[in-house]
Amino acid sequence: MLRLLSVVASLLPTDTTPAIRPPRIEATVEVDGVLDEPVWRQAAVVTGFHRYLPDAGEATDSTVVLVWYSPTAIHFGIRAYEAHGSVIATLADRDRIFGDDNVQLFLSTYNDGRQAVMLATNPFGIQADGALVETGRTNGTGAVGGREPTDLSPDYVWQSKGRLIPGGFEVEIRVPFKSLRYQTADVQSWGFNVIRKVQHAGTEDSWTAAQRDAASFLAQGGHLEGLTEMRRGLVVDITPELTQTWDGAPTADGWDYTARDWNLGGTVRWGVTENLTLNGTVKPDFSQVEADAAQVQFDPRVALFYPERRPFFLDGLELFNAPNNLIYTRTLVQPDGAAKFTGKAAGTDIGIIAGVDGQDFSITGDEHPWVFMGRVQRDIGQSSRLGMVYTARREEAGTNQVAGVDGRWVFGKVYSLQFQVAGSHTEVGSETVNAPLWQLRFNRSGRRVGVRAGINGISDDFETWSGFIGRAGIVNAFLNPGYTWSFAQTDFVQRFTTDFRIDGTYQYQNFVNGEQVQDQKYHINTTSLLRGGWNVGAGVYIEAFGWDEELYSNYRLLQDDGLGGVDTLPYTGTPRIQNLDWYLSMNTPAFQNFNANFYALYGHDENFYEWSSAWLYLLNGGLNWRPTEQIRVGLTYSYQKVLRRTDNSQVNASHIPRLTLEYQLARPLFLRFIGQYVMSETDSLRDDSRTELPIYVDRGDTLVRATERVVNDIRGDVLMSYRPNPGTVVFLGYGSSAVLDDRMKFNTAQRTKDAFFVKLSYLFRL
Repeated sequence: MLRLLSVVASLLPTDTTPAIRPPRIEATVEVDGVLDEPVWRQAAVVTGFHRYLPDAGEATDSTVVLVWYSPTAIHFGIRAYEAHGSVIATLADRDRIFGDDNVQLFLSTYNDGRQAVMLATNPFGIQADGALVETGRTNGTGAVGGREPTDLSPDYVWQSKGRLIPGGFEVEIRVPFKSLRYQTADVQSWGFNVIRKVQHAGTEDSWTAAQRDAASFLAQGGHLEGLTEMRRGLVVDITPELTQTWDGAPTADGWDYTARDWNLGGTVRWGVTENLTLNGTVKPDFSQVEADAAQVQFDPRVALFYPERRPFFLDGLELFNAPNNLIYTRTLVQPDGAAKFTGKAAGTDIGIIAGVDGQDFSITGDEHPWVFMGRVQRDIGQSSRLGMVYTARREEAGTNQVAGVDGRWVFGKVYSLQFQVAGSHTEVGSETVNAPLWQLRFNRSGRRVGVRAGINGISDDFETWSGFIGRAGIVNAFLNPGYTWSFAQTDFVQRFTTDFRIDGTYQYQNFVNGEQVQDQKYHINTTSLLRGGWNVGAGVYIEAFGWDEELYSNYRLLQDDGLGGVDTLPYTGTPRIQNLDWYLSMNTPAFQNFNANFYALYGHDENFYEWSSAWLYLLNGGLNWRPTEQIRVGLTYSYQKVLRRTDNSQVNASHIPRLTLEYQLARPLFLRFIGQYVMSETDSLRDDSRTELPIYVDRGDTLVRATERVVNDIRGDVLMSYRPNPGTVVFLGYGSSAVLDDRMKFNTAQRTKDAFFVKLSYLFRL
């Protein structure tokens, strides 16, 4: 009988993930990057790393991580040995170390296999941190390329310092328990994994033998077991802040500066329990230190998205992630006050924001809108989730509410199914509109075969005043299978992936009524990972775009009526435009002093300016140069050119170069200059390939000829930043905008506006 039970037990699945039991030691150490205190000899040892990227195998270089904890903090010591190349390390600003060699710690403090705090350092101990919350995001192809991206928005208070040693580097880390959210159990087990990025080889090593083809990276991690008697203490962070801006503008009497009122505000963060946090703010600083990077908008039907960068919202921002961006915190533009409640309780993630926005951002301009954003997600099984979202924005002139349910079911380790159903309720004056949004997606993340498929519908009348919808009134369906070939680590090509995407976009009402598809896309993509970390992609786009009457509803043509008068005609476009484009992309590895990337596309595509077929040229490139450990130079360039296929005349040409210069004087202190030049030339529009009549735009009370437009705008920002920790900062900045009389004629630059900016804040941690 015992033998039979033994045989049965051997057939049952077992937990093979590694686990260590770090010792609890009543000791304090100085975080100096030197692991020479006696306590380190008692630490638990994490070793035996495995190759994670580009493919599974044994790690080339040795990595050792030491772990122990005191009553108030957990400590990590890292010894990373480098026998096959030089260490890449620079002084850098926070979260800008991923061009260097680095080590990333993933702490799944709730041990749920779904979310983790990520703490990373380069060899000098420069920090990057964020949160990894697995929601099923992929790399955009039919074959999943590994773990989901980490959201670097959150900043945590922790200490780290590192140094180069013969044959590698050594880093010391201390993470106070009051900087983390975690369980309330007396004895805890945390999910844990370590990733080491070796830049010269283009490889990543993982402590556990994690597989890139699994639906969850975090679920494949190991554990820190037996954590007990952790003293978080009183968690109250108070951050007062003082800001001032002097806006400059030209006047008849010369250049004039107007000082805004000094803004004294602040935030308070209270750790209600180990896993729940309450944040409050009064008149916080929501000014932008630097301008958002300009973007080229090729398809005018799709709105441009800009990420959140404001400090109050960044803490716990990952808990507000919802499909279709139903929560977009930048819609709470400049509140007089706001509160936020975040954390996890009873297996449920909670994120709530409530605030009163400034009256300048109300419908009438004289009210203070009340704003609420709520998100909860419940753990189900090992890796699945069920979530709800509710947002509301209310004022006398109108209200908008959105409610939705979504979920993710992970099964068979490599399969996942996601859904979302939501509705909006909008009242403006006497008009009330209700409208739906829905989504269904399937994903198989195989090592060889990957498949993605989905359908997403957003009604014409769906509105969210607290979210971000890039394009409403459509239904999009796609099927995206892919196949990956893996080769030996010594081969020139280490991995080759090809995928085929079939994509159809319907006008929402056409889909509901069973009418034909508007846009059809057939994309063939290939991606190659080459020895040393080079990534090369190429592919072809075969597309057909249908006439979008709504987009050109304000276009008009004027035609001689033959009687000495003029007829005003509606604009009627070609029913369908056929496209054929080719693209090439490349990302270099991070060399000792630089890395680069580019994406180039050429072919015939739609001319959205006039709705006709055109020759399209697109180029996006970037170069990061690190001539010394303290200097960084970044250059990005976006280019778009549209030529009419009828006569090769130019419809539009846009150039946006952006230069960033950084000098890191010391670890917390840097100087940065950002310069951006937007050049755009748009020809006078005509009804190309049809009547050739000039195009007029209906402004409501008049028709305006769509004549030639030229933009030559330059923008410069200078910033001095002192930031010893995420809450204590000194910003001194200057920004200026100017226009040029002609392209590249910098000697004709005329300032249109500028501003001086100062911000002072200090983190009091009780």
